[in-house]
Amino acid sequence: MEHLLAAVDIGSNSFRLSIGRVEQTDGLRQIYQIDKLKETVRLAAGLNENKILSEDAIERALEVLHRFGDRLRSFDPDRVRAVATNTFRVARNTPQFLPRAEAALGFPIEVIAGREEARLIYTGVSQTLPASDDHRLVIDIGGGSTEAVIGQRDTPVLTASLYMGCVSYSRRFFPDGQIDADRMQAAITCARREIEIITKPYCRLGWQQAYGSSGSSKALYAILTEGGLSEHGITLEGLHRLKDKLISAGRVIVEDLPGIKSHRADVLPGGLAIMTGFFEELQIDRMRTGDGALRLGVLVDLAGRESFRDRRDETVKAFMKRYRVESRQAARVKRACLSLYDSIAIQDDIDDDLRHFLSWASDLHEAGLSIAQSGYHKHGAYILTHADMPGFSKVDQDLLAMLVLAHHGKLSKITNKIRHDRQWKAILALRLATLLCRRREEINRLTLSVTFQDKHIITKVDRLWLQDHPLAHYSLQTEQQEWEKAGFTFELIACP
Repeated sequence: MEHLLAAVDIGSNSFRLSIGRVEQTDGLRQIYQIDKLKETVRLAAGLNENKILSEDAIERALEVLHRFGDRLRSFDPDRVRAVATNTFRVARNTPQFLPRAEAALGFPIEVIAGREEARLIYTGVSQTLPASDDHRLVIDIGGGSTEAVIGQRDTPVLTASLYMGCVSYSRRFFPDGQIDADRMQAAITCARREIEIITKPYCRLGWQQAYGSSGSSKALYAILTEGGLSEHGITLEGLHRLKDKLISAGRVIVEDLPGIKSHRADVLPGGLAIMTGFFEELQIDRMRTGDGALRLGVLVDLAGRESFRDRRDETVKAFMKRYRVESRQAARVKRACLSLYDSIAIQDDIDDDLRHFLSWASDLHEAGLSIAQSGYHKHGAYILTHADMPGFSKVDQDLLAMLVLAHHGKLSKITNKIRHDRQWKAILALRLATLLCRRREEINRLTLSVTFQDKHIITKVDRLWLQDHPLAHYSLQTEQQEWEKAGFTFELIACP
């Protein structure tokens, strides 16, 4: 059977499905695209001034996701990754919409942060470019946000996600489709203000090649080159010529613009304004187009997870170093935690994905000590919720932060965050592991055993060990009380 992976890119303008075959030859992993679907949904156009997504836009999205789900029906869940971008990030009714979207698709949907989107875009584009040590600038103009990345080879160095897109700018500055000099200049100026925040660091680092990876970039490239407005791809001179042509016509006339597809006509003015803003603000000389983008980046990331090169492992290691986590203590807690979880969860099979998160939570449970000892678990959870964590979706970060928050203190603070009963077992394992490792000494063997069935917990501990460790005994009694407050029965049994 072919080794197939699937990526679903739920964008603010278009929804895309890519299916790739992974091949490994002489240690080199390659992904060959064997099928793809794309549908223009204009999801961002359904946002009103209060950031509420209209029911019409939701229904359009659900219809497309249902069709994508039909194509993916034979795929295992661990072979599919669906990511949602800016409109899902900003819509206030996303919590109500997201479960309906997941039901239509048949797979979980990750709402990814802007910088994670930028990282995945660069990862995708870099796969399609020849190897080079040059710094490369990649700009991806989406429907609701625009990502700008400078990277080298496969590694992004600077990433940014800016709150502007071809759909949102076209609606804002050209709502009736009419184009004049004042409207276009206002859109360009607004774009330059957004870009201004990255101008200094990006120009300081510099780049040798620039690529546009979005539908807007490819449309502009086609119009400029096929229409005789530029001989060298996307250039500032060519953009200005196109701008003058649109202003003269007063609107987008598809018949007068070779290379443009009719479905992009409505969003061309916004895309043109944003691209012009980038060229003027960053003083870009010339831009080529790059393939791949977000959907290929998701496939590459997913393939990496399967080949035991999970980008999230690298992020956790970097965070341990950044927040000065004591690695030996983290390793002690991890060994004890995973051993306990394996024994607790064996009754209804181990959730491998949750086990990964438990491992990462063990690594990072003391990250908050870099801020203060008092409330360190809360500080750690705040960091993991709000920091940019390459490879982690917003849902991933929320789960990781919840585990770190739950490992210490009252359980009442996380009861409304629990999504299924298996998470309680993971929390119990992490809490007991940190309790056992409090003296920060090596543990040769676990001195307790735990069973967890429904709402009933039985913890058996060696009696002599309890006598030799009065603080641990007291902590276990406190733990017993905390679980009972949370609605569990917790038996603490001293065994001879």
